[in-house]
Amino acid sequence: MNKIQIIGRLTADPELRSTGSGVQVCSFTVAVNRRFNREETDFFPVTVWREAAVNCNKFLAKGSQVGVCGSLQIRRYDDKDGIKRTAVDLQADEVEFLSARTEATQPQNGKSKDDSSQVAGLEPVDDDDMPF
Repeated sequence: MNKIQIIGRLTADPELRSTGSGVQVCSFTVAVNRRFNREETDFFPVTVWREAAVNCNKFLAKGSQVGVCGSLQIRRYDDKDGIKRTAVDLQADEVEFLSARTEATQPQNGKSKDDSSQVAGLEPVDDDDMPF
């Protein structure tokens, strides 16, 4: 069984790109403090695919807290100098956004993470008319 669950914070804004066939893929790194030694931190590269990738890019930013469930993918390859290398990546099945939108820092690329203009058009509701 290859299953991993982590909770941590993004070290940078997520990066969204498309494969040659048009499938969306989002990558980011999650910093996770160790359970018994808070002085040590592990950094997990995460890859998310398709609709979840678009949502991660839209709603996450550097510093956002996330919970990620998925599996580890280990790739072995020879680099350009012929040295054998190993790359580890967490292939996400689920990403849960644990930070409130206002907690995430504004990304450097200028995209808005919180569209407060949508709230301006809402009308107040009279609580006395509620049946509960």
